[in-house]
Amino acid sequence: MGSDTNGNGVPLHGQIVSKRPPCQKLMGVRVLATGAYVPDAVVTNEHLGRMFRCDPEWIVRRTGIYERRHALPHQATTDLCYEAARQCLERAPLSKEDIDLILVGTYTPDNSFPSASCVLQDRLGLCCGAMDVNVGCAGFLYCLVTAGAYLRAGVCKNILVIGGDINSRIANPEDPKTYPLFGDGAGAVILTRCDEDYGILAYQLGADGSGQDLLIRPGCGSRLPPDNEVLGRGYQYLHMDGRSVFRWAVTILSDSIHDVLDAAGLQIGDIDYFITHQANIRIIFAATDVLGIPREKVQANVRWFGNTSAGSVPIALNEAAEQGLIQRGRHYVLSGFGAGLAWSTLVLRW
Repeated sequence: MGSDTNGNGVPLHGQIVSKRPPCQKLMGVRVLATGAYVPDAVVTNEHLGRMFRCDPEWIVRRTGIYERRHALPHQATTDLCYEAARQCLERAPLSKEDIDLILVGTYTPDNSFPSASCVLQDRLGLCCGAMDVNVGCAGFLYCLVTAGAYLRAGVCKNILVIGGDINSRIANPEDPKTYPLFGDGAGAVILTRCDEDYGILAYQLGADGSGQDLLIRPGCGSRLPPDNEVLGRGYQYLHMDGRSVFRWAVTILSDSIHDVLDAAGLQIGDIDYFITHQANIRIIFAATDVLGIPREKVQANVRWFGNTSAGSVPIALNEAAEQGLIQRGRHYVLSGFGAGLAWSTLVLRW
């Protein structure tokens, strides 16, 4: 599955095939509690069909998505993250004083600064450090691995990890190819220290900036600050080369799952459940079918929430936990991938 390169990760035939770094491990950490929140506003394919004058079933065939949630006008990203974090904290057998750090994965913070994590630290009433991580749809898992490293270093005991985005504010409402893909939401976990029998058996953090233009919000940053020309060209919105991103995502998802399983000394059959970034049902099943993973062992809530970016994996993880699919001592694969291009895949012994 890496045969489309010249051996150095250089793409052939116009296809991005990213060079993958070696896997590492982080044992002695575990998820103590989960939480999630999605807004109340349900946006159906029927609504988008009228909006774009297209057949609602066309959206389903392209994406597998039937509906998604959009934030209400008064809601910002930290509002969604707050609700997910509050639920997570209520479920955890510890007090607020026990949280040593907040890590938030997002690319749609309320403001360029201060960070979303600082806003949440105050609103949640916590006394700890706070930091945002912007790695697009891989943001939550980058945060989870970072939290694991802080715990292993002995500088923290309990870390609140949140992933959340409001994509409806940066997706172009006039683009029928991208707008239906995205939804809004947030998820959270508390990662804590534990004995060495549990933790991240193998993880891979990867990035390939050569594909940066394939999925990008070009305007409203320091390179193209907002002016009449930038706004007139729609550069304030997300731009995506859907075909190229699709091919890259299928490849990196299947390859990185193979890598972490190999590093952990496990086989597909040893994994109890697979929770991947919920970008598009066709991406998820194309990659997992290549690996021979039974579809009933693959989370697929993209049908009801769309692509919630950094919120995707923690929302799916929380849903699986609420459904009784997550149990102590079992093995789970989590994977996030997207803008950057960046990805993170890991094997977790719960």
